[in-house]
Amino acid sequence: MDPDIDLRDLYAASAGRLVAQLYGMIGDFAEAQDAVQEAFARALARPQGVRGVANPEAWLVRVAMNVARSRHRRHMLFDRIVRSGRLRAAESAPALSPDHVALVAALQKLPRAVRETIVLHHIADLPIAEVAAIVGASEVAVRTRLHRGRRTLAEILGADKEDSNA
Repeated sequence: MDPDIDLRDLYAASAGRLVAQLYGMIGDFAEAQDAVQEAFARALARPQGVRGVANPEAWLVRVAMNVARSRHRRHMLFDRIVRSGRLRAAESAPALSPDHVALVAALQKLPRAVRETIVLHHIADLPIAEVAAIVGASEVAVRTRLHRGRRTLAEILGADKEDSNA
C-alpha cells in the first residue's frame, strides 16, 4: 500500500461497505458501526499497521470482525448480569425495510463461519480468494460454505415467505 495514503480517503471509500458487511455478520447495525469505527480508530492510532498491508480494506474487515467478536463476548457477560436481575436491558432496534430485516434474521440462523463467508462474498462482493484470506480458510472451504449457506438461506427465506402468505 502507498505509505502516503490518506486514511480519510480510505474511510470515505470503504466505511459504508464495511458497516454493511459487519451488519450482515452480526445482525446489529449499531454494533456494526461501532466495530468499524473502532477498526478505523486503530488504523489512526497505528497507521503503519494498515499501511503495511497489501489490502487495507481486508485488514480493516479483519480488525472490525475481531472487535465485533470481543464486543459480543462482553454483551454475553452483560446479558448474564441482566438475567441475574441486577440490571435491566434497554430495548432498541434499527428501522429497516422488512426484506433487509428478513435477510439479516436469516443470516443469523447460519453458523458464524458460513454467515461471514456469505456476507463477504455476496454483500461485500469480494472474490473467493480474498474471502478465503480474510476468514483464514481454503478456497475450497469458502466454496463449500457458500454452497451450504445459499441453500440454507433459500430454505429459510422460502419458509418465511410461505408463512407470510398463509
